[in-house]
Amino acid sequence: MGANPGLSTAIGTTPEPQNIGAFFDIDNTIMRGASIYHLARGLFARKILSATDLANFAIAQGKFLTYGSENLSDMARITENALSFVTGRNVTEVTALSEDIYDEIMADKVWPGTVQLAHMHRAAGHQVWLVSAAPIELANIIATKLGLSGAIATVSEIEDGVYTGRLKNPPMHGEQKALAVAQLAREHNLALDHSFAYSDSSNDIPLLNSVGNPTAINPDSSLRTYANDQGWPVHDFRRQRLVKRYGIPAGATAIALVGAGAGLAIAATRRSRA
Repeated sequence: MGANPGLSTAIGTTPEPQNIGAFFDIDNTIMRGASIYHLARGLFARKILSATDLANFAIAQGKFLTYGSENLSDMARITENALSFVTGRNVTEVTALSEDIYDEIMADKVWPGTVQLAHMHRAAGHQVWLVSAAPIELANIIATKLGLSGAIATVSEIEDGVYTGRLKNPPMHGEQKALAVAQLAREHNLALDHSFAYSDSSNDIPLLNSVGNPTAINPDSSLRTYANDQGWPVHDFRRQRLVKRYGIPAGATAIALVGAGAGLAIAATRRSRA
């Protein structure tokens, strides 16, 4: 990684635990599928969205998930299209509905292995942040429900307590995640060269490269190849879910989680000796 924009630490020293960050993507890293799509499904079930609204959202979201990060104006347009279903709606109402929908739908979608990694970081005294293209209101709810430090996410424009349908800032995607984490590191005195990041997507390679300890979680094929080339750890909790679902002995799952925990200690030690 490049020069650390966060806390400066002397060679051979380790920062205090509270000056180490762990940054987790949400969709397909913390949670199966797209969190914003689960929200849209919940709103559809409450007859707040029509079938046409849901279908249009799915199309826009699909474009978002597959689009590269090179053209931010195009990314903003696609993101605004995906979030158009909240245009004109009261923020307080949508936030309250999001909490209910998390409990009803999303809580069962989290990957236990990834959440355990996040909680290991919390137990070690690290700051643990979600970094997501999801709306900030939804990302904050997920962070709170999981007992994490907070979230960095896409911020929509709000006027008089109502969503305008426009974005206030560039969508939290690709390089924007790395820039936002660098800013957070400056604000919270985090040593990025000792910090951790976790993602499933090759779009998040800038984020993963911005910390000293990157890990691929449930990686897409491009990220898996890149992670293997870089020698990064790779955890695929999708395979563990299949093992559990089809009744194959779960010893491999337990071993993987123990190994993941050991990996935190090994990685931190490696960085402290660098």
